[in-house]
Amino acid sequence: MIKKLMKSIREYKTATILTPVFVALEVVLEVAIPLIMANLIDDGIYGGDMNVVYKIGLELILCAVLSLIFGALSGRYAAKASSGFARNLRKDLYYKVQDYSFSNIDKFSTSSLVTRLTTDVTNVQMAFQMIIRVAVRAPLMIAISLFFSISISAKLSLIFLVLIPILGIGLYLIIRNVHPIMKRVFRTYDNLNNVVEENVAGIRVVKSFVIEEKEKKKFEKVSNSVYQDFSKAEKILALNNPLMQFSIYVCILAISWFGAQIIVNTGMTEFTTGELMTMFTYTIQILSSLMMLSMILVMITISKSSAERIVEVLEETPDIQNKKEPITEVKDGSVEFKDVSFSYVNDKDKECLKDINLKINSGETIGIIGSTGSGKSSLVNLIPRLYDVTEGELLVGGKNVKEYDIESLRNEVACVLQKNVLFSGTIKDNIRWGKENATDEEIERVCKLAQADEFITGFPDGYDTHIEEGGTNVSGGQKQRLCIARALIKHPKILILDDSTSAVDTKTDSLIRKAFREEIPDVTKIIIAQRISSVEDCDKIIVMEEGKINGVGTHEELLKSNSIYREVYESQVKGSE
Repeated sequence: MIKKLMKSIREYKTATILTPVFVALEVVLEVAIPLIMANLIDDGIYGGDMNVVYKIGLELILCAVLSLIFGALSGRYAAKASSGFARNLRKDLYYKVQDYSFSNIDKFSTSSLVTRLTTDVTNVQMAFQMIIRVAVRAPLMIAISLFFSISISAKLSLIFLVLIPILGIGLYLIIRNVHPIMKRVFRTYDNLNNVVEENVAGIRVVKSFVIEEKEKKKFEKVSNSVYQDFSKAEKILALNNPLMQFSIYVCILAISWFGAQIIVNTGMTEFTTGELMTMFTYTIQILSSLMMLSMILVMITISKSSAERIVEVLEETPDIQNKKEPITEVKDGSVEFKDVSFSYVNDKDKECLKDINLKINSGETIGIIGSTGSGKSSLVNLIPRLYDVTEGELLVGGKNVKEYDIESLRNEVACVLQKNVLFSGTIKDNIRWGKENATDEEIERVCKLAQADEFITGFPDGYDTHIEEGGTNVSGGQKQRLCIARALIKHPKILILDDSTSAVDTKTDSLIRKAFREEIPDVTKIIIAQRISSVEDCDKIIVMEEGKINGVGTHEELLKSNSIYREVYESQVKGSE
């Protein structure tokens, strides 16, 4: 796990190395100051020699200034290294997610990925900064201070050796109990983000059904779970501070008592006042460093859960990848399914498509109808390799889709999916998602094909009209037509419309289909629809039922031979009457 995370340091290796170097120099000077102070007390003050006082005083000032400089430098480089590490880690996570197939994204919820990119990375960043700075400082301070304490008085130093194991056991027990709680907290965070995301995305539905109170209770329930877990963890962690304070005061009292006895009994021949003051300083340094070390361990405990979640995303292997030497050119828009079966969970007992055999010639217009859950969307999602077939073979342009370069294949297959969205920016910006360098003339042409030009020119700013995030400031039908235009500007060999004209009126739907026939006759068009009128003039119509093809034919042929198609047609005709 650590090795995986450390790959994100990259260009910040120098800052990462310099931080502990300056920390070490700062520690050496801080430990040297009490020794110099002891000489000042014993040789200068008690000796009554002001020259010694001035000389040692200058040494103290020099050490303090140098310690300040090294401390400032270590802080600066630690901030640079940790911030850069976090930036690279977010970048690596984001880029990794971009390579995921739909099945990988299905494994991690959107809210969970957002939490990992934000909260979890911040936790790891803080832990990293503490590791390269405080985790170097604390052990060094303990080791050097303990060494000089033993050199001054081995007897008094035994007090440390008694207390340190007790503290270690206490800290271990605290960390062991906190770690499982923190793992649970971050899973609950995912749920909290999911609740917020659903509420904000569906705020219109929430308000239209007047269920704000229900949503508040749902949020309060999850938020309360986070509160309860955090409170429990904080209560355990709160034991750390009194434990450390108790140890410091016990050490000071013990050293004061035994140190004073040694000074009185030996007449300052074995142990001096200056050395006693130095021992006090070393006591505070050692135990304060132990407290810092405990804070580091706590932070690492918290961040360990975050680090595991981050590495889980980084180590996830995309299910769909290019072969070593992929094909980069799609010959034509022909599509053929050969004994294709598909399951989202790779389980034969839970297949949503079964034994599909279908051939679509290049340039044909194909209609697909069927009840909800019949497998219509699953079928077309296989063509651009948004998912891979579980069994069988899928050919595009005469080649298995797995042999193509993914980018090349998807550039030739334009999809207007059920959940297509618009992004914040102008109408032009959104259309150019299909073709980055598209000219204004190209944009206007595809918008006319999609029957979007009329309402666009009706806006005050025309094609420069700003679209809010998700396309909330345009109607459902307008959004669908803009998405169709975005797909058309790619000049694809295959165009898939997955129920993407459901929000437009029948007249506009008819005009769109007419434009397709006249303007892009060579493009293979696959239209999923609920309305018979949207597919009745297609070259072939496919009827789907329970993941299988129930019938294939023209409108007239299916009316005669297919009971499902005839039933849908009759119900819609009666409904329109």
